[in-house]
Amino acid sequence: MRVTVFAGSSMGSRPEYADLAAALGRDLARAGIGVVYGGSSVGLMGLMADAAMTAGGEVIGVIPQVLVEAEVAADRLTRLEVVSSLHERKARMAELGDAFVALPGGLGTLEELTEALTWRQLGLHDKPVILLDSGGFWTPLLALLDAQVDGGFVRPAGRTAIQYATSPAELLAALLPA
Repeated sequence: MRVTVFAGSSMGSRPEYADLAAALGRDLARAGIGVVYGGSSVGLMGLMADAAMTAGGEVIGVIPQVLVEAEVAADRLTRLEVVSSLHERKARMAELGDAFVALPGGLGTLEELTEALTWRQLGLHDKPVILLDSGGFWTPLLALLDAQVDGGFVRPAGRTAIQYATSPAELLAALLPA
């Protein structure tokens, strides 16, 4: 099993974001779950990938050529795939993963997450989509999704398709039900 992780290319303003990213990478590796991510060595995504590699996990990075230098492509991975565009990156990450997890992040993380949710709503996949939260980071997004349901723009099934976890242990329980 592999999990596609969306995460910030910066560390964010709160130390718990870094703690969460490192714990996720480490715990996925210890559970024998591979990681697919954006291929960068910086920010939360780089920290998560490094923690997974240090714990002996499989980590596959997918990065477009234009970002290889801009994002400082990771060099300590199981495999780094360089693709031609951001669109190809997202498609490849989706293809390689069996679930999607979003850590705190910026516009890129939000865009990747919403595309995974849209694809699920359209029936293009039925993979789990899970928000991994720290300190209520994702609470405003959940409120927006609720407002979209209330406003008749998102079906209730679209809202319930997104799962929520506050720790890697809770996330693993959702991925690996007993």
